[in-house]
Amino acid sequence: MTHTTTALRPPRRSSQRAARRAPRRRPRRAPWTPRLRDDRGSATAEYAVVILAAVAFAGVLVAVMRSGEVQAMLSDLVRGALSL
Repeated sequence: MTHTTTALRPPRRSSQRAARRAPRRRPRRAPWTPRLRDDRGSATAEYAVVILAAVAFAGVLVAVMRSGEVQAMLSDLVRGALSL
């Protein structure tokens, strides 16, 4: 018959501490809160905003370049540069 004594067993300090600790309670949060923390796809959204801003700027630039006053100024500038 084999007899084991308690002196041969390793101490159970970690489990004793865990038993004494009260379980932590998480605060209740709204169901959409984890989705707000998730930043997957944020780079894609930022690129989309930048592309939309670039397209809007290009549209404004085309509208300005097509105006008669700007075309006249540019043609005068080119004629002046070529005549030097």
